[in-house]
Amino acid sequence: MRRLASYWMLGLGLLGSCMSATDGKEKKYNSLVWSDEFDYTGAPDTTKWTYDLGNGCPNSCGWGNNELQHYTSDLKNSYVQDGKLTIVLLQDETIDSLFTSARLLSTGNMGWKYGRFEFRAKLPSALGTWSALWMLPTEWKYGGWPHSGEIDIMENVGYDPDSVVSATHTGMYNGAQGTQKHTAIAVPDCDTAFHNYILEWDEDEYRVYVDEELFFVYQNEKKSSAQWPYDQNFRLIMNIAFGGNWGGLKGIDPSALPVKMEVDYVRVYQ
Repeated sequence: MRRLASYWMLGLGLLGSCMSATDGKEKKYNSLVWSDEFDYTGAPDTTKWTYDLGNGCPNSCGWGNNELQHYTSDLKNSYVQDGKLTIVLLQDETIDSLFTSARLLSTGNMGWKYGRFEFRAKLPSALGTWSALWMLPTEWKYGGWPHSGEIDIMENVGYDPDSVVSATHTGMYNGAQGTQKHTAIAVPDCDTAFHNYILEWDEDEYRVYVDEELFFVYQNEKKSSAQWPYDQNFRLIMNIAFGGNWGGLKGIDPSALPVKMEVDYVRVYQ
């Protein structure tokens, strides 16, 4: 069973990224091949999005990270209104876990290899939240997590609200071993203003930006899939988790719920 979210070891350190030789000369991706502008009302478009449901049991309870939320497809946890997708984390006494949220994935085996992936979003803020905009493979070509890779475009936890983290997880570099490659950028108003969280990915490296500011580069070492499993299709994921090994590192505050992540659009260019 694949691991379904990043596992961040206690005492998270921020690693400096090695800026690429292609800095300032990044490829341009001008062809919009897929998007959701959220210009409708109601449930997220089922031709574009599906859901992970439950708490990850029986194979990976707590989604592999001891998280507390139960994911649903209910409108109370994800809906489209006023031109935005809203994902809501709330306290829900109707289920044993007490907390519900949503995790949306691009539908079916829809995925892309290489391109520019852009989310425009405003993040939640409460002690215990763990929000993410990220990608997992569609077919798991090299085996279960972490061997087929994970691309974390944006992760943010409520106890460190001003910091946005990007990371990679592979067979060689992953959170289970404390060897994941990652770095952070300060985004002080990420919970009050919309920002663009962007991945540009090609056969040699991938680059992550906030509002066009480059802050993380992960390069293809040209060795094996243990370092570079990123030669296969990946799908998009958006979610808010609660608690867990990283989100709950300094406790949780249920009284601060509900909180929401708003997404203005998601676009894929190639």
